[in-house]
Amino acid sequence: MTRIACLAVVLSALAAPVAASPCADEIKTLTGKVQEEGKQAISAGSSGQADAAARGGQGKTGASGEASTAPPEKSADAGKGADKAQAAKVALDEARTADGKGDETGCLDAVGRAKRQLGTVP
Repeated sequence: MTRIACLAVVLSALAAPVAASPCADEIKTLTGKVQEEGKQAISAGSSGQADAAARGGQGKTGASGEASTAPPEKSADAGKGADKAQAAKVALDEARTADGKGDETGCLDAVGRAKRQLGTVP
């Protein structure tokens, strides 16, 4: 009978909702920002595809077709944005791992790196 009582206590403890840590809240907040940054970088990086499709539809190739209307700086900036979004995602993954281990300091350090990559902190 005591085994059943102990088992019931353990199962009820597992079923109780776990309080989210402050670091987990930060991770949740930043995850959406990282995803948005990545979408913007993809959007900016693929802006020249419309020009290429238009040339292809007119029977023109990139070598003999008209020049792209997208400035090269836009493509370069898109690459930087994608790199920053990827670095922020990696930092958030590290923060999740640290949070899962109960390492609050490591979690907050990784969240800080993610914020710096996103430019949300000085």
